[in-house]
Amino acid sequence: MPTLLHLPPPDRHTFWEDVVGLIVGTLSMALAVMVLKAGGLITGQIAGLSLLLSYAGGWSFGAVFFVLNLPFYIIAWRQMGWRFTLKTFAAVALLSLFTEILPLGLTITVLHPLMAAIVFGVLAGIALIVLFRHGATLGGVGIVALWLQETRKIPAGNTQLSFDAFVFVLAFVMFPWDVAALSLLGAVILNLMITVNHRGDRYIGRSS
Repeated sequence: MPTLLHLPPPDRHTFWEDVVGLIVGTLSMALAVMVLKAGGLITGQIAGLSLLLSYAGGWSFGAVFFVLNLPFYIIAWRQMGWRFTLKTFAAVALLSLFTEILPLGLTITVLHPLMAAIVFGVLAGIALIVLFRHGATLGGVGIVALWLQETRKIPAGNTQLSFDAFVFVLAFVMFPWDVAALSLLGAVILNLMITVNHRGDRYIGRSS
């Protein structure tokens, strides 16, 4: 009887499994963004920069998020291949779409910032784990984080949390300290979930 160490390689995710994974992951993240905005908070990474710009300029989060991610596709194409790049492009486009249409049928009233930070961190963590396991990210630093985990064994959550430091320096300048601090809490919860639950030495599923 084969042991766990001698089991044959698992089947790759099928095309339709990846489709479902991208939809579930991006829809979960769109819901997380709604929770974040209902609490008046921001987050890290490119999504955080997009929220900062949308708050400051009154622009659509989805449009800003899509545009800011465009330069990172070059990195994705060269370092991770065309499948990863196309999936990431699809994930970014889906998130941009969902953040525009989800509020048309769902309203989240004002949340206590602490509750918003916790719920956002959990939802966003789940969303990114789903996307990572189907060979995609939401662009930006997530591309670099996943590449470093696969090539240098650096946990993706650690890379993202390091980059978030820059975003939250801006947040502490633009927002009251308590809002920025609770936003940072949400980002920490998000990245801890990824660090604990998405490790290359544990997860054996592979994408098509």
